[in-house]
Amino acid sequence: MATKILPYALANPLSLMLDKPAAGFTRTDLLKVVETKQVERLTFHYIAIDGKFKELSIPVTDRLHLETVLAEGERVDGSSLFKGMVDMALSDLYVVPQYRTAFFNPFDEGSLDFVCRYLTADGTPAPFTPDNILARAAAIFRKTTGLEINALGELEFFLLTAPADRTFPAEFQRGYHGSAPYIKSGPILHEMVRHIARVTGAVKYAHSENGIVETVRSDVAEIEGRLAEQLEIEFLPRPVEEMADDLVLGRWIIRNTAFRHGAIATFTPKIEEGVAGSGLHFHVELTRAGKSVMRGEDGKLSAEARKLVGGLCEYADSLTAFGNTVSSAYLRLVPNQEAPTRICWSDLNRSALIRVPLGWSNVSGLARTVNPAETEDFKDERGGRQTVEIRSPDGSAIIHLTMAGIVMAANWAFKGDLSLFKDYGPLELAENLYVKGNIFADKELLKRLPVLPASCVESSRVLLKKRGLYERDGVFPPSVIDYVAGMLQAENDEFMNKKLSDLPAHNRLHEIRKIMHKDLHKN
Repeated sequence: MATKILPYALANPLSLMLDKPAAGFTRTDLLKVVETKQVERLTFHYIAIDGKFKELSIPVTDRLHLETVLAEGERVDGSSLFKGMVDMALSDLYVVPQYRTAFFNPFDEGSLDFVCRYLTADGTPAPFTPDNILARAAAIFRKTTGLEINALGELEFFLLTAPADRTFPAEFQRGYHGSAPYIKSGPILHEMVRHIARVTGAVKYAHSENGIVETVRSDVAEIEGRLAEQLEIEFLPRPVEEMADDLVLGRWIIRNTAFRHGAIATFTPKIEEGVAGSGLHFHVELTRAGKSVMRGEDGKLSAEARKLVGGLCEYADSLTAFGNTVSSAYLRLVPNQEAPTRICWSDLNRSALIRVPLGWSNVSGLARTVNPAETEDFKDERGGRQTVEIRSPDGSAIIHLTMAGIVMAANWAFKGDLSLFKDYGPLELAENLYVKGNIFADKELLKRLPVLPASCVESSRVLLKKRGLYERDGVFPPSVIDYVAGMLQAENDEFMNKKLSDLPAHNRLHEIRKIMHKDLHKN
């Protein structure tokens, strides 16, 4: 039976128009949309090595050209999009639209847009592109486990606006879930959410976060003197390939919406010392036939979920190579800032690298507890909403490669392999790295927990040492590992913290700001 598309205010306009979910879009459907809405151009989007969307604008001039492009895609120069990785002699790639991603561009009234996939000259997925690396990892996981791996991301960012009316000032580091009139950026945030929801259908919620800087101090003219408020848009779980696209789309929409309001959105890991950094936490869940397998019949975390945790622990230090790609990332990963420095996991605990948040696993009917007039039960057919959350990645993350690494961690766990450094399998690893309480308050515990890298250079060394974890089964090509390692080494930040600590306080703060603000728009 066909799915009925309900006319909610933020439903996908294309789904409403065609009366079908996006997964069912066909070329005939899209031709109808172009003709009915008098679309002037198609815009193709695709991920380059810098993690940002690139685009190609294709004018609609006649049906044959339109149908050809929808059916066969277009060609692009891979040596420019993947500079330093692809040889100019083998540079042409096809970009082919995924029909399910079609959306009306909220910033260009005449455009119908798509997220594309890269194919090679022989029509097969290009092995070195981030989208195909992630798709390869996910396909192997599904085939070997019979499970689906879903993920959601939390996009944290700072919105920088012109100095605001100073009435109702927000308290320092107290912006979490703040509301107007203390938080000034609500209307812009609502517009961002409206666009992302209509394009992806995957927004869970949005809110203000802790960080607030009343007046930014910087050598960068773009942000000097502005009000900075930290915001977050959290997504709903989706298959990992879809979530990666949705997060990159989300970043693109956030930046464009800010730009149209004369504001600046930055995902940089840190914007000011002592102010909350911007993470990109990933929640992961495992399902079978559409139902969660994260909790067992006893209500405790299932063996599958604990294996997943063990896999994330095994990969955690090397994952920083994809999830923390600039020097300022390692100014965020410091103790007592709700950012991890040690490899461990815990329930509800924000000082741990991997957190098991509340998941409605052992409770139901909560609204009836506070609404005595409610008499109807609500049954969640998904079997719970439990996830595990990895908290190390930040706004500098190369999203598709970070998520591919997370899936490879799950693959490792379910193959039951032993850790590279200890005779532990995934379940034993998880058992040994479980903690309770604030880990930074227990010095003996800290001594026994593995440490995350403290710089890009150190992260590159860990990646090269553990590259086999990523290259296994042909998922990550060696050229990609070498490229990322070289990019990290170019940061030349191995002794950054030592150099900073030796400076007088005023000079130290100035240097820290230079490090924080040099990558405002990375990835």
